[in-house]
Amino acid sequence: MLSNALLFQLGWFACVLGARHPALLAVAVACLVTHLSCLARPGEVRLIVAVSLCGWLTDSLLLALGVFEFGGHRWLPPFWLLLLWPVFACTLRHSLHWTANPWWRASLLGAVGGPLSYWGGVQLAGAGLPLGTWPSLLVLAAVWALLLPVLHRLGRTTAPACERTR
Repeated sequence: MLSNALLFQLGWFACVLGARHPALLAVAVACLVTHLSCLARPGEVRLIVAVSLCGWLTDSLLLALGVFEFGGHRWLPPFWLLLLWPVFACTLRHSLHWTANPWWRASLLGAVGGPLSYWGGVQLAGAGLPLGTWPSLLVLAAVWALLLPVLHRLGRTTAPACERTR
């Protein structure tokens, strides 16, 4: 669990700082590859793909609604943010597994951790919050309070049958 948490933190910083220094994105890819080769459980690739697709859709919608901006495209988040989703997905069956049950634990962590992660990312990556800091953080808190429990549920549906009984 500790290895997974450390890989996530390293991957998160590599993605966010990779917005300004693209060579750092290789570190995030290395974290993802390390997780998949050393820590991943059966069926985890399906979870990573499903969570990434869900996250890309969520971030694209938030971008289109003007919750955040990256100075470029209005519909597609930048590559560093897209890469952050599979890195994050690696935590759901590992270091964030404790938040899956009861559902409110995931909701509470999502409502607090989601906005803080975006706020930190915005600061380090040089992105913007056109709605203002507090309105944006409140929108992100609501989104993540719903999203994290949904992602955990997705994790249960993508798990092999032997893992669903745990």
